[in-house]
Amino acid sequence: MIVDRNLMLAALRSALLEWFAGNARDLPWRRTRDPYAIMVAEIMLQQTQVDRVIPKYHAFLATFPTLKALASAPTAEVIRLWAGLGYNRRAVNLQRAAQIIVEQYGGKVPDSVAVLRTLPGIGPYTAGAIACFAFEQDVVFLDTNIRRVVRRLCVGSDLLPSPSDATLLAHAETLLPVGHGWTWNQAIMELGALICTTSNPACWRCPLRQYCRAYADAIAADGDLVNTMMSSVPLKRVAESRSGEPFVGSRRWYRGRVIAVLRDLPGGDVLSLAELGQRLRPDFTADHEDWLQGLVTDLARDGLLIITDQGVRLPE
Repeated sequence: MIVDRNLMLAALRSALLEWFAGNARDLPWRRTRDPYAIMVAEIMLQQTQVDRVIPKYHAFLATFPTLKALASAPTAEVIRLWAGLGYNRRAVNLQRAAQIIVEQYGGKVPDSVAVLRTLPGIGPYTAGAIACFAFEQDVVFLDTNIRRVVRRLCVGSDLLPSPSDATLLAHAETLLPVGHGWTWNQAIMELGALICTTSNPACWRCPLRQYCRAYADAIAADGDLVNTMMSSVPLKRVAESRSGEPFVGSRRWYRGRVIAVLRDLPGGDVLSLAELGQRLRPDFTADHEDWLQGLVTDLARDGLLIITDQGVRLPE
């Protein structure tokens, strides 16, 4: 049984790596091992689609080509350059991480997952991705795509109860071929992005279907309706899943609108709260002042704006 299992793992790994070699997208962060460039890419990719990230990634590195350049830049400039990516707090956290690395680590991105996780805005996935993709360490981690592929491959149908991340990480550790962490993790992420998608996965052209428990479950249920069994309920937007309300008009949407308004101001200019409110919503009245004050207070706490006696502005 041990020999059979090892042979199966070897065949599975070979199938995925061969597929990746012939189907991998040419993404700019796959052409570098520069830890800083990888860190920028991974933080941009946390909650933003690849097609939107690519031009911003190039522009960001052109403006801030080194950690020191980012660490010493005006925060307002960093926030302005982040426009279009959403979740502006990531821009501030990225700069704070760069400042810590310059001050405490001699300007060199740490290669330790544990140390990386102490930096602002870097969680388990991003720390693992940096260690793997910049330093080629055999690290396992879970992003949305890896989690979905490992779950279907090793656990079964999406209709089954969700396993814990600890369980999925243990499966991922078993799957990872020693010495090939960079290629393997890129490959399994690519499979989730292109083939093993959230809904209507293309099981018929998946290189791992003969090893996949979810595919086997679907065949057992109805061999003619594989993709019906495999399809899952599409993921809702983050805002919808948390609050049940549409994204447009939500608190997170207005947070983004505040930063967008301030980005358009000449450098250092201050906008009064009343004028900010009028630019945010045409129906703004005194009844909305407490709501707006709470909004800008939260943004100031996150380092995204400065509150002055005259109003608000982007950080310097």
